[in-house]
Amino acid sequence: MSKAVVFDVGRVLFQWNLRFLFSKLIADASERAWFLANVVTEEWHFQHDRGRALVEMVEERCAEFPEHAGLIRAYAARFNETVPGPVEGSLEIVERLHQEGVPIYGLTNFGHELWDQFRPTQPIFDLFEDVIVSGTEKVAKPEARIYEIVEERSGRTGRELFFTDDNTANIGAAKARGWDAHLFTNAGALEEQLKGAGFLA
Repeated sequence: MSKAVVFDVGRVLFQWNLRFLFSKLIADASERAWFLANVVTEEWHFQHDRGRALVEMVEERCAEFPEHAGLIRAYAARFNETVPGPVEGSLEIVERLHQEGVPIYGLTNFGHELWDQFRPTQPIFDLFEDVIVSGTEKVAKPEARIYEIVEERSGRTGRELFFTDDNTANIGAAKARGWDAHLFTNAGALEEQLKGAGFLA
């Protein structure tokens, strides 16, 4: 098949939220909310997605918030606990596409070192032709360059790439390159989108 399906990973294939880890480590809800809004934030985490070294980030943050150093280091050591399991129904869709002979790719904003921790725990990625990881490439969605990398490595462009992502900016960037891009809301809606595109019966 000439056309390929490209999946985002976090919140499309797998649940992800920093709260899944820190709800185990910070019992008080208000203290936990403050910590996630000010110390280990999604915005801070995104530096690693863009290619910054994890150890550099963690040590800098520990120096800034020494009273929270143990929790900051737990973010790095126990990151996989921020991913409690798959999004309902999504991995089954990957398996069905694979059985139909559809080439499958990943395009994820994920830190290089944290991906190295996470990837070995998830055999579903064995079904993928390739996974383009922002932290490895040092460029993240929605920047145009990471979409170019997918095109280069897949040998496909424009409508030959069906893309699903939960982030509207990432979908907009893909559409700007002519990709067949669809905002992910749930696996049932994705299944219908894939049927409409001719991938599933």
